[in-house]
Amino acid sequence: MSKRSVEAVIAPPPPHMVGDGFRVHNFFPGTKQIGKTRMSPFFMLDYGSKIEFSPKEEPRGVGVHPHAGFETVTIAYHGKVAHHDSAGNSGVIGEGDVQWMTAGAGLLHKEYHEKEFSKKGGAFQMVQLWVNLPAKDKKTNPKYQEITNAMMSRYILPDEKGFVEVIAGGYKGVKGPASTFTPIEMYNARIKKDAMLTFSFPGTYNTGLLVIEGNIKVNNINAHADHFVLLKNDGEEFTISATEDSIVLILAGDPINEPIVAYGPFVMNTWEEIEQAVEDVNAGKFGVLEE
Repeated sequence: MSKRSVEAVIAPPPPHMVGDGFRVHNFFPGTKQIGKTRMSPFFMLDYGSKIEFSPKEEPRGVGVHPHAGFETVTIAYHGKVAHHDSAGNSGVIGEGDVQWMTAGAGLLHKEYHEKEFSKKGGAFQMVQLWVNLPAKDKKTNPKYQEITNAMMSRYILPDEKGFVEVIAGGYKGVKGPASTFTPIEMYNARIKKDAMLTFSFPGTYNTGLLVIEGNIKVNNINAHADHFVLLKNDGEEFTISATEDSIVLILAGDPINEPIVAYGPFVMNTWEEIEQAVEDVNAGKFGVLEE
């Protein structure tokens, strides 16, 4: 099996605020190494590196906003987030949980720090991914997958060296609970110092790693916490070895080879579809959601 090599180790870009509750580093599509299609089917990665929020009675967050044409995947490492949408869905995700929202044909959404977390304050660390949908599925009905940490299957490493939580796809026969529209592999490797893991994906799959905590080597190339490792599409197999206790988010997927036109909270194939989505929001077709 051919070896897949490292293309770039990307330091966290300067952070910016999304609303008043999410301080994020946008690794893509905003960096020069990764444009709109380089990590397809993943369109965007916002990483909320660990930060301490002070207690606040009124929860911080992002008010009502529309989404259409893609999916949002929120992975919680520290803190809790509550969400509501115009279809009547609501929920809370906490440490280790994942919220997989299919916006599809369109909905209104808001997300805030969960009330009790907000009152107490504390460490907050999250990842939000935007996963593109192929043209044939862009008008799919909105839906949610609330994936608690307990729902995730685990591949246990020998000698108590840690484990791999499988969110989507499968690792060494262990399958994840998430349902996806295109082939996607998404895991959290929670590994101890000196642990080593081997991964193998089809050479065409776009593949990257986000070091959430600790320090790792990818094919003997060093990557610190809060850095993103972009792998080349020149092989299949690569190794991760932990030089200290680490958490690593592994992402791989079959690229969607279709045109992308993105505007604000919409990811479509044509500008006409963007204009239609804006018209639909203004006409109230995405429903109603109170601030």
